[in-house]
Parts: sequence; C-alpha cells; structure tokens
Amino acid sequence: MKQQIEQSSLGENELADLQKATFGYFLKETNLENGMVPDSTKQNAAASITAIGFALTAYPIGVERAYLTRAEAVERTLVTLRFFWNSEQSEAPDATGYRGFYYHFLDMHTGRRAPRSELSTMDTAFLLAGFLTAGMYFDRETKKETEIRTLSQALYTRADWRWAQNGALKVSHGWKPETGFIKYRWDGYSEALILYVLGLGSPTHPLPTESYVAWTHTYKWKRLYEQEFLYAGPLFIHQLSHVWIDFRGIQDDYMRARGLDYFDNSRRAAYVQQAYAIRNPKKFVGYGKYAWGFTASDGPGPARRKINGITREFYDYIARSIPNGPDDGTLAPWAVVASLPFAPELVLPSIKHFNEAYPEMTSKYGFKCSYNPTFSGGKNNRSTGWISKGYYGLDQGPIVMMIENYRTGFLWRLMRQCPSIQMGLRRAGFTGGWLQE
Repeated sequence: MKQQIEQSSLGENELADLQKATFGYFLKETNLENGMVPDSTKQNAAASITAIGFALTAYPIGVERAYLTRAEAVERTLVTLRFFWNSEQSEAPDATGYRGFYYHFLDMHTGRRAPRSELSTMDTAFLLAGFLTAGMYFDRETKKETEIRTLSQALYTRADWRWAQNGALKVSHGWKPETGFIKYRWDGYSEALILYVLGLGSPTHPLPTESYVAWTHTYKWKRLYEQEFLYAGPLFIHQLSHVWIDFRGIQDDYMRARGLDYFDNSRRAAYVQQAYAIRNPKKFVGYGKYAWGFTASDGPGPARRKINGITREFYDYIARSIPNGPDDGTLAPWAVVASLPFAPELVLPSIKHFNEAYPEMTSKYGFKCSYNPTFSGGKNNRSTGWISKGYYGLDQGPIVMMIENYRTGFLWRLMRQCPSIQMGLRRAGFTGGWLQE
C-alpha cells in the first residue's frame, strides 16, 4: 500500500509556514493570567480544557521551533498549572473540577465551570496529557522548571479514575453536579485510547486492567473499500491519541491478533476516507482524490436547502462520519493534515489542493475549520460555497503536533520516555517495538 509522494505535492517551507501560523492560535488567543484557551475564535467563546491541553503540548514545539522562548513557555505553562492546582475541586456547581477531573468548558476569565458544562473524562484526559508533556519537556534543574514537573505529576495523580468508572468496568463519559454521572460510557473504538492508557498508568487511582479489556471487546472490525481496519467513522478518532503516543510497532492483544498496530490502522483509515470521497455516494460538490476529511467540525447549518433538485440537510458542529454519515458535504482540512504522519503521500498533495482551490480558506491561524462546496449562498452564491469563519482549538492543536511528529518525531520521542504512559501501555497489554528497548 506504500506509495510515493507526488512530485507536485507541498514543499517543506509551506508545511513549516502552516505549522507556525497555526501555532499562533495558542500564542495569541490564550489568557495569560490563568492559561485559559478559547474553544474557538467565536465571540464570547468559553475556554476548552482540550484546547488548554493542546496548548501545553504545543509550547515545547514552539520552543524547539523558536516561535517563543523557553522562558516565555515556562511562564505560560506555570500560570496554567498553578491555576488548575489551586482552582476549586468540589461538588459546587461553579467549581473548576471535581475528583481530579475538569469541566469541559470553563469561563475564560474566572476559570470556573461554564454554564451546563459536563465534567468530561475525555477532555480531562487531553488536559492531563498536556500536563504530562510539560513535565517531560521542562527538565532543567531550575526553580520554575522543577515546579512544573511537581505540579504536572500532582495534577495527573489527583484524577480518581476508579470514581469515574461509576461502579462498572468502562469509564463514564462524565458527570454533572445537578444530575450525577452521564449514562453513556466509553464503548467502541474511539479517541478514548489515550484515556484508558492514562487511567491504567495512574500510580494513585488506576483503572483495573479489566477495564481496558472490556473496552476493546466493544471494537468493530470492518472491511471498507478494500481495506480491513478497526472501524471508526470520524477521522479524529484515528488521530487524537496519536498526538502523544507513538503506536508504531507496539501492539495490544486486539491488534496482535490481527497483525496490525494502531498507527497502521490510522493509515488505513486515511485511505478509506479518500476512497469514500472519490466514490462520493451522495454526490456532493468538490469531493475527490484531494478533497476528503470527514470528522468533527463546524458546518453551514442547521439548514435545509434544495440544490440542483436535491433537498439537502446541512448541520452545524457535528461529528461527520463515513460511510453512513452524517455527511452534508462539509470537509475539514485540519483532519487531513492530522493524518500526515500516517499517509503523507495522500496528505501533502491534498494540502496543496486546499491552498490552490480555496486560498480564502487560509487566514491568520492557518486553515479555517472546514468548508462546504455544495452549500450555496442564495443570490450571493460563491463558487467555492461555504467556508467556516472561525478557528477551533480542537483543530489547531493536532495540526501543530502532527506536523511536528511527521517532520521530526519530537513529541513521540519525548513522550516515549513518560513513565505513566509506559506503565499505562504495559498494563493495557502492549508489547514490542520501543516499549522493549
């Protein structure tokens, strides 16, 4: 399946420019007084703890790439870690978190729970991964870097994973002080791969190994477009855990039985996404070899319009999926870029296509969230259709990190040394590759 990258694909300088521009989101949108990072550039957006976890992960890359100085990154990181360590952890409805977990959305100014937000186990996992990244990178014997290491470990070990199981094996999606635990659990292959690894690796409140086995028993293996793979419809599921963990050459029991690893599985997922776009079963405008990327993203809806005799339903922010949808003609460039380490021969030409076909899709922080060539604008219809006006932290982070993992492998090398990730992987049954070096 290995193919050569097309001669006309993206150059190294263009990729570097995209990475630097995208990093600008974290550099310029962060509240420097408390480390809060907005979920999006939309007016009055709350902070997202996933975006904060991504910012903490991106800062070391920024130092290595000279986007900011080490001293600046230390200050940003310390402000963030100190805030979370000192913020209220209680059952109060306006606390920042509880039991070592945090609310999905927080007020940008106070850092307290945004209205109706849930205590999110998954988004907390991304935040904890950011804490651990900071603790691994800032390794100098200075007062401030020592404090970073101390706080990152304390914040990670405070999370009570057994409480998050709510009396069962698989982890709950979350909790609300008004109603208790959310009824849904992490079932089926998903971005929760890193959640279970971090939960298993905890030295204080670890998940039992049986929880991981119970989770993998809900996986679905499928054959789509001549590819056999561990199925998940939205592309982000095949990417987000890979931001921090190098899954090349290591296998758990599930993957060992299929002679595959999660990295190769994500590579196959990229090929499946491209194949779906080429086939374009719902006949949307603009899909093709270079135009794919079905994932969680902003969209032009909610709206219903009749276009070329076909009534189409358009959504706003939703997890788009293949092959059975939801699919409303919306594509996300960020999701394509985040597959760069897995399938550069597909991704680099696609980025070049985005740049050439939709130059207005790029602005101050790189690629905007998404676009929909099918969605018409009525009397003022544009040939390019709808383009998202804003940026989302959830999109910006994977672009910065996965470009770096492709270019140098820096983040993967760094996190391969993390004891908690090593322990979590081993307790999940992973063996082989760098785990045995």
